[in-house]
Amino acid sequence: MIRHAEAQWNGSIKEGKGHVKVETGALDSPYSFKSRFVGGGETNPEELLGAAHAACFSMALSGVLTKDGHPPTSIHTTAAVHIDPVEGGFAITKIELETVGEVPGIDAAAFEAAAAGAKAGCPLSKALAAVEIHLKTTFKS
Repeated sequence: MIRHAEAQWNGSIKEGKGHVKVETGALDSPYSFKSRFVGGGETNPEELLGAAHAACFSMALSGVLTKDGHPPTSIHTTAAVHIDPVEGGFAITKIELETVGEVPGIDAAAFEAAAAGAKAGCPLSKALAAVEIHLKTTFKS
């Protein structure tokens, strides 16, 4: 399976404008220096990475739980992606995943163990292994 996305950038780093889109058409959005480092109504690479990581992790956790015989009723994950100045530029220094799960037939400890396994097995977590990834879990009984 191969997925495709593309980005176009025109102009200087601070005054330029960009556009990013994915092959399915689910995302077709402008981005800019301002949207990345100041804030604004456009997207930015870090929030896209966070969305992808939250989605991947949620699916991985559902897979772990389902394999263990406890398909979840609900899993909701947020991701906070930190981009910070470092020597030589900027770097993604940390990702904080926070997940809330409603899973019949297990307890909070089993949910936390499944979440740890999903974090280790999630393809995006693996791809982002150079980044510090924190996980906070909340279990709804």
